[in-house]
Amino acid sequence: MAKTQDFTAVFKDMMGSFPVDTKAVEDAFKTHTSLAEKLSGVAIDAAQKSTDLSAKWAQDTLNKLASISKAKTEPADYAKAATDFASATAEAASEHMAAFAEIAKKVQTETLELMLSTGKTVSEDFSAAAKKATADVTAAAKKASAAA
Repeated sequence: MAKTQDFTAVFKDMMGSFPVDTKAVEDAFKTHTSLAEKLSGVAIDAAQKSTDLSAKWAQDTLNKLASISKAKTEPADYAKAATDFASATAEAASEHMAAFAEIAKKVQTETLELMLSTGKTVSEDFSAAAKKATADVTAAAKKASAAA
């Protein structure tokens, strides 16, 4: 019966000949976590501003609603109060929607800036890691060919 060759030692020697740069992995991890932290900050800030704006809008609407619900002496006053409420509500909606759009625009701008700066950092890190890996592999190949 034929005996199968154990390749464990061969693979162990081969993998030992190719050095692994753990610093590059650590740097990539740090870059990723830094980006995640900054993006989370942008999202949380936007959520806080949106929540504040929603609360203000609701409070303004309730205040206007309080004035419309007061008893009037003339029937025409009810129609005028309803018209004034509808007009004020439409104007407030326009203003608040514009404020929401500004929040979204700020999030988009900050996110794009973060992605561009991170892309540049990752590109520089990758380039440096590739140069180091090339140098390490070249040195390992020379060492292997000298030993053979």
